[in-house]
Amino acid sequence: MSARLCPDCHGARLKPEALAVTVGGRNIVQVTRLAISRTQAFFHELENGSAEVTPPVTHVATNGNGKSKNNKKATGNGSLLGDPLTPIPFKGPLLLTTLSERERFIARQVLKEIRARIQFLLDVGLDYLTLDRSATSLSGGEAQRIRLATQIGSGLMGVLYILDEPSIGLHQRDNDRLIHTLERLRNLGNTLLVVEHDEDTMRAADYIIDIGPGAGEHGGHVVAVGTYDEIVANTNSITGDYLSHRRRIEVPQERRAGNGNVLTIRGARENNLKNVDVDIPLGKFVAITGVSGSGKSTLITDILYRKLSQYFFRAHDKPGQHDSIEGLEHLDKVIDIDQSPIGRTPRSNPATYTNAFTAIRELFAQVPESRMRGYQAGRFSFNVKGGRCEACRGEGIVKIEMNFLPDVYVPCEVCQGKRYNREALEIHYKGKTISDVLDMTVEEALDFFSNVPSIQNKMKTLYDVGLGYMRLGQPATTLSGGEAQRVKLATELSRRATGRTMYILDEPTTGLHFADVDRLLDVLQRLVDAGNTIVVIEHNLDVIKSADWLIDLGPEGGDGGGSIIAQGTPEEVAENRKSYTGHFLKRTLHEEIENKSKRVLTSVPN
Repeated sequence: MSARLCPDCHGARLKPEALAVTVGGRNIVQVTRLAISRTQAFFHELENGSAEVTPPVTHVATNGNGKSKNNKKATGNGSLLGDPLTPIPFKGPLLLTTLSERERFIARQVLKEIRARIQFLLDVGLDYLTLDRSATSLSGGEAQRIRLATQIGSGLMGVLYILDEPSIGLHQRDNDRLIHTLERLRNLGNTLLVVEHDEDTMRAADYIIDIGPGAGEHGGHVVAVGTYDEIVANTNSITGDYLSHRRRIEVPQERRAGNGNVLTIRGARENNLKNVDVDIPLGKFVAITGVSGSGKSTLITDILYRKLSQYFFRAHDKPGQHDSIEGLEHLDKVIDIDQSPIGRTPRSNPATYTNAFTAIRELFAQVPESRMRGYQAGRFSFNVKGGRCEACRGEGIVKIEMNFLPDVYVPCEVCQGKRYNREALEIHYKGKTISDVLDMTVEEALDFFSNVPSIQNKMKTLYDVGLGYMRLGQPATTLSGGEAQRVKLATELSRRATGRTMYILDEPTTGLHFADVDRLLDVLQRLVDAGNTIVVIEHNLDVIKSADWLIDLGPEGGDGGGSIIAQGTPEEVAENRKSYTGHFLKRTLHEEIENKSKRVLTSVPN
């Protein structure tokens, strides 16, 4: 399904009569299409009566002789004051007319309320969004910050706020504003409980609770509690180890030269992109950086990925506006590894997604007892009749509909949640039934199937991406975005590399701890070592410093972005004074050098 603009209103959603109503010479669509930072300036000028006022231009459609074709109907919408959907120019005046003293007096309370609400959005780092932005197009972090802005406006006291990674999708420059907003909420007399992996947020916290030590089966314990300094000093805490640099993500010794080929995007001008040309070197680990709203996702996801999908897979999604993409002959496919679920039903799980379950079912079908009974691999599928429990249809759980309450799920009384019937569960391999295998963790399965290469290889890749704690039969609907993304990565790793694939990842470190980021980088570097190209949209400095090549967009978000600010190795971008990313990257690389010199000094005997 694809969305198309309405041919009559061109996306305005209002009739010409509604668009004819203006305040300050602008209609409601023109104002809501401004970036929030400029919307605030518009209402500020309106409230204070200061504006660079210019007379409105009357656009009249003319024929070749300079005479109007129809004096009554100048434009398609019947307006003699030009097209009401014409965007307010970025460098032009915001107001065309000012309010009179009386009008300002009438509107003062409304303007005060509007400006206060817009300021809350600015405080949480959303200055690059527009007020008419569709809610479905917002990232999880943006939606959460909008809800946070709403809470600040309420001015409540004595409330417990729970936030799950509010820093998702935020550049380091914008992170400070978010932290100040959280501190403001605390200072009002509220309690904030924040689940976070961001180091700056940890530094600003009054108290930290570190859960671990590992993930899944290996976690669930409180490892350390206390202030930031106490966590850093705790040698039992993996978080403390990374914060104190006892453990660290190393900067690569040298940057890859690539294979010499380049993919070039020409004339990219979708959304806020300023008709830019971008060269993406192939055979390298490329990171796309820039402040929030600078045009990174538009360039890579909306233009590059959609165009490559059309070229390789005949996809129907229309790419964003651009002139051309050159160098497609150097690739054989493109894969977008995002954080969307690996399946929409509980029937889908890591074993089925990685295709390991097919090999497991075939293995059970080759057991002597199975062959005596004439069982095929289909007997061990919980999706078709034969071996599955018919009471729950192989789901292991039964849904009980509650008329005016949410549905309740209970384990199946017949199979006790094992999904299979008695006949299928009588077949054992190394003393385990097919249900026991689905209940194994990846770590246990790696050892259990050590003599079956086709299954062991898939378990090894899942283990390598840090999912050793995950159960093979864990429903896909219970996986986090980061876990789903790593299952997809593991599936790609287990396939035979062609060396000509481009992998696109949009903020893969979302929801990942320092140790998980370290593991993820190892996997990505392995894919690049096989000759493939990785393009990552990222704010995480550990990923940025590990890349071979950076493309930094900006300088600001929204209308102020969409230009290429810097390109080159991390060291080259760090020296670029125009780049916000370069500023923070320089500090990170400098800390790396300092820590390395300290380690050398401490290792030298007196």
